[in-house]
Amino acid sequence: MNARDEVLASVRAALGGRERPQVPVDRGYRQRTVGAAGTRPAGSAPTTPAELVDLFADRVADYRAEVVRCAEAELGEAVAVQLAGVTRVVVPAGLGIDLAVGSDVEVLADDGLSRADLDATGAVVTTATVGIAETGTIVLDHGPGQGRRALTLLPDRHVCVVREDQVVVGVVEAVAALDPARPQTWISGPSATSDIELSRVEGVHGPRDLRVVVVGA
Repeated sequence: MNARDEVLASVRAALGGRERPQVPVDRGYRQRTVGAAGTRPAGSAPTTPAELVDLFADRVADYRAEVVRCAEAELGEAVAVQLAGVTRVVVPAGLGIDLAVGSDVEVLADDGLSRADLDATGAVVTTATVGIAETGTIVLDHGPGQGRRALTLLPDRHVCVVREDQVVVGVVEAVAALDPARPQTWISGPSATSDIELSRVEGVHGPRDLRVVVVGA
């Protein structure tokens, strides 16, 4: 008998033959209708779409990410501005954005680029699936326009396009809008960590520079 077996034997002996009580777990949240009256306490969330988007932009900025807002017709130019200083940018299949970049910027389509190639790329441009107002979180499900996970981890700058109608109030609403069968990446600000003295270091686990373009009608 090894140490693990001894510990488990002691636990079993202490429990004896006693039946453990069954603790009821309320699963009502699984059937909750998102957006229905009474879902949230009055005054606990933005009440208009404009307030919702304003809160999302504020929360994203709190993470030291840069936030810009534009109309659909201005999207290509707005993204190009966020790519200033970058000479190589990678885009996923299905992006659907005409990047108004100059001839000095090389735009690479991700057709299975190696990790070394992605690491040598200055920026990536993607869309998103959901934006969460209360937490300033962006969720990607890696469908068209979002690419594989490595695409948003290795380049130093991530320019992410979020449309106003993709912004929801909180995590509950976000989960309800997502397909649980798809891979998901939840992004709250640029990659950052702190050492034991709370010195902030950015870019350790992903892009050190997050720029969010919020697109209206």
